[in-house]
Amino acid sequence: MKISVFTLFLFALFLGNAQTDLNQYKYIIVPKKFDGFRNENQYKTSTLIKYLFTENGFNPVYEDALPDDLNRNRCLGLLVGLKDESGMFTTKLSLILSDCNSKVVMQTREGISKEKDYITAYDEAIRDAFISLQGTNYAYAPSDDQKGTVKVSFNNDVKQLNEKGTNMSENKDLEQGAGAVADYQPANAGVNETSAQAEEAPSLEGNKVGFLSKLVLYAQELTNGYQLVDKTPKIVLKMLKSSMADVFIAEAGDQDGLVYRKDGKWYFEYTSNGKVMVEELQIRF
Repeated sequence: MKISVFTLFLFALFLGNAQTDLNQYKYIIVPKKFDGFRNENQYKTSTLIKYLFTENGFNPVYEDALPDDLNRNRCLGLLVGLKDESGMFTTKLSLILSDCNSKVVMQTREGISKEKDYITAYDEAIRDAFISLQGTNYAYAPSDDQKGTVKVSFNNDVKQLNEKGTNMSENKDLEQGAGAVADYQPANAGVNETSAQAEEAPSLEGNKVGFLSKLVLYAQELTNGYQLVDKTPKIVLKMLKSSMADVFIAEAGDQDGLVYRKDGKWYFEYTSNGKVMVEELQIRF
């Protein structure tokens, strides 16, 4: 009993310190390609991490789409790093949050998955690692230094990741496929482009681009999700179940992304020509 109480005390102390440290930072900067990965958003890591930070109350932004205040003062944000120690049969990773001086502010627990499918494995391991952030109750509270007028130039300060060999097996790289790229927002994943929004709070209304929002789509249930057809009927989009409620991995022709429900409406989010696109869907279930 004494050991259990002491362990709980240490855990509560850790959460309290983590909350205090994280509250000093306004943004979480998410790279589009992590060290050791061959492709941008490999295994949908960047898009998922950005989404999960949003779900936990943080304000994540992509490294190439920073708000003006973060461009002026790099120290307003923490940069996400991915410590990947995956092996042939087990995916193991943790997230590292570093400040503008490359000082580690927080490292999450190690998330683990033994799933064979790599996208599923990274999804499971990242969510496992995010348990460390679920009790922090983040709320931005700028420090005295941040309240001042000190501005730091951000020119060439965004971390540029060189092409490197991955520590994982060659099978994982082959599984990703050629030209696989993507992004994430309140929920998304693309597989052929890369991008991000520069807004502090992405506006869905401002990104309705394409033809899907003009169609009335009818959902036909599949064993692992739904297919959406138009009145022809022609299959326009497939929605495959994910581990989250109301979030589906989506396939629309050669364009991949996510379909998710937000505020009672359905959206398809993907990337096109280096820009995040969000289309509202009219789905009849």
